[in-house]
Amino acid sequence: MTDITIRRALLSVSDKTGIVELATGLAQHGVELVSTGGTAKALRGAGLEVRDISDLTGFPEMMDGRVKTLHPVVHGGLLAVRDNPDHVAAMDAHGIGAIDLVVVNLYPFAATVAKGAERAEIIENIDIGGPSMIRSAAKNHASVAILTDPEDYALVAGGSTTLADRTKLAAKAYTATAVYDSTIAGWFAQEDQGDAFPATLPIVLKRGEALRYGENPHQQAAFYTTAGATTRGIGQAGQVQGKELSYNNLNDADAALELIAEFRDRDPSVVIVKHANPCGVATADTLVAAYEAAFACDTVSAFGGIIALNRPLDGATARAITGIFTEVVIAPDADDEALEIFAAKKNLRLLLTGDLPDAARPGLQAKSITGGWLLQTRDNGMLTDADLKVVTQRQPTPEELADCRFAWTVAKHVKSNAIVYAKGGSTAGIGAGQMNRLESARIAAWKAKDAADKAGWATPRTIGSAVASDAFFPFADGLLAAVEAGATAVIQPGGSIRDADVIAAADEAGLAMIFTGMRHFRH
Repeated sequence: MTDITIRRALLSVSDKTGIVELATGLAQHGVELVSTGGTAKALRGAGLEVRDISDLTGFPEMMDGRVKTLHPVVHGGLLAVRDNPDHVAAMDAHGIGAIDLVVVNLYPFAATVAKGAERAEIIENIDIGGPSMIRSAAKNHASVAILTDPEDYALVAGGSTTLADRTKLAAKAYTATAVYDSTIAGWFAQEDQGDAFPATLPIVLKRGEALRYGENPHQQAAFYTTAGATTRGIGQAGQVQGKELSYNNLNDADAALELIAEFRDRDPSVVIVKHANPCGVATADTLVAAYEAAFACDTVSAFGGIIALNRPLDGATARAITGIFTEVVIAPDADDEALEIFAAKKNLRLLLTGDLPDAARPGLQAKSITGGWLLQTRDNGMLTDADLKVVTQRQPTPEELADCRFAWTVAKHVKSNAIVYAKGGSTAGIGAGQMNRLESARIAAWKAKDAADKAGWATPRTIGSAVASDAFFPFADGLLAAVEAGATAVIQPGGSIRDADVIAAADEAGLAMIFTGMRHFRH
């Protein structure tokens, strides 16, 4: 028979959401309720008749609750195959009664870690009996139903279960224990033992939304979040309005958020991203001024782009943004005027993060390749004044130094080979993703000239600018292209075997050049 009438249920939960309502419904169908510790107390407090687990097993709960359900009477009642004569005989001989339903959720290990608890408390929140009961019940799902999620409580509200439901619940239960064990294993290896790359690395992902398609319509896709994530990012942002986010929207939005996070504690700043590359970045006294300066860098690429702000969206900035078609806007918050302006653009997606992530935070990045995965720590390298080494005869002016640091911050988020010109807190031209650095320098300069032509400026903003290169100039030609574009200061990692030639070319051109000793490849 596929339908099983529930005669005895064992309830032992940490999260007591909905447990009283479930138990009340089961009792109304004549189900015997067996429970442990705090769960039994909660059920009795609701006026329900509950049998203690110690009464069932003949042993008291002991060792501060560490031992209560690890007993043959419990696991025999869960694992016995009901139509196997030998199993039935063993149950009769040892006084083991069948358990038809188990309701368990586990000690809050991840939440305990997230709140910064001491090691002893974390260890105490490793559940042993719970996963054991879950696995026993799930293995014998032909006869036993296992509930691990309050959202599924309604499946047993009628006092019986179907084989289809029990099978589905068993699959979900094994996922729950896999996630739980993976979280514990990850904590032991990485946080407790300090091994960033353990021999086996369990990664737990929780599906959020199935997406319409991937990068292209013939590809399937879904969005997953990292279980137990403590950093607020795109996955935790609230979508206020607009169409559902696509695979490309999410990828571009993450690129925009990662870059704007670099400006979390700076003056009002705006990032415009297209195809995961910034096409305009600016900092100004007001958010709307920052947007206008960022937009002016590349008015063509900004169409259909992703915009990220480091301040709550205000009405003036919202009005400016709606001047062209924009896919997604990301901000910590938005005022009422901005929300009203955006409401008229039904397809414009607005994501509110509540906060911006820390650009210097630790963490791992993963990329799948054929037959495996590449993992690396996040590129959270930050420059201090002590890291900057002026290698030319001329020192940069304070303005040039500020522009160098601004351009360097942006270049960190541009696909290699990356060249970024900046002046006065705004990008002037960006060259991304070329196979050689010279072409990136030329493209960035050409885009700056095109922007000047469109804006009606007398000269492009590369005149008197600083230029950043994400990696060293292997030859002087890329540097000379920047000189031709009008740059007066350069920031780059250094480290080429031809550094002396590049420095000599910079001196001859009267440039100020800074070495950082750190590169920012972004492939």
